[in-house]
Order: sequence, then C-alpha cells, then structure tokens
Amino acid sequence: MERLPYYQLLHILSLIVLTAHTFMALANPAPENRKRTMMITGIAALLMFGSGFGMLSLNKIPFATGWVLVKLVCWFGLASLAGVAYRKVELRGVLSTVALVLIAVAIFMVYFRPSF
Repeated sequence: MERLPYYQLLHILSLIVLTAHTFMALANPAPENRKRTMMITGIAALLMFGSGFGMLSLNKIPFATGWVLVKLVCWFGLASLAGVAYRKVELRGVLSTVALVLIAVAIFMVYFRPSF
C-alpha cells in the first residue's frame, strides 16, 4: 500500500487549517481566542511538518535541496504568524501580506522546484 497520497492529503489539510486560523488571528486578534488559535495552529504546523518530511522520505528527496529549504522557511514563517498577530496588532495588514507571500512562494516551490 502506497502511503504518499495519505501524506499529501494530510499536508494539504493541515495547510488549509493553518492558513485559515492564521488569517482568523490576523482578522480578529481577540485575547479570548488566543489559546485555542495557538493550539490549533501549532498542531496544524506539526502535522504539516511531519507529512512534508514523510513525503520527502518516501520520494528519497534530500533535505538540503534548495526548494525544500525555501519551503521550510515558508513553513516556519507561516507557523509563527498567528502568535505575532496577537502581539503586534498594529501590523495586521503587513502580516496578512507576508502570509500571502509565504503561501504563494511555498506553492510555487512545489510545482516548479527551481534548482539553485
């Protein structure tokens, strides 16, 4: 039984959850939502990280590949944005743009895998 589709599904679903809750935190950084949002984004980020490295392992792609490192930076940035949204409420517009750019770069890396 091939496990790759399960890793892909888990990766995409965790990306959707992480993105949705990050933008929710950016749209409404109410203190009463902080704990729940941080738990959900943390779990989604860990699932995304684990499934991403699972796919790398199954496909025998080395970790030190350039596009993988760029995706890792995008993952770290997106995973941290919900927490920053609660601390720097005045930067919500900038942080929303940063989130969109990180997501766009990560998706670009998946489909084009530039070598550098």
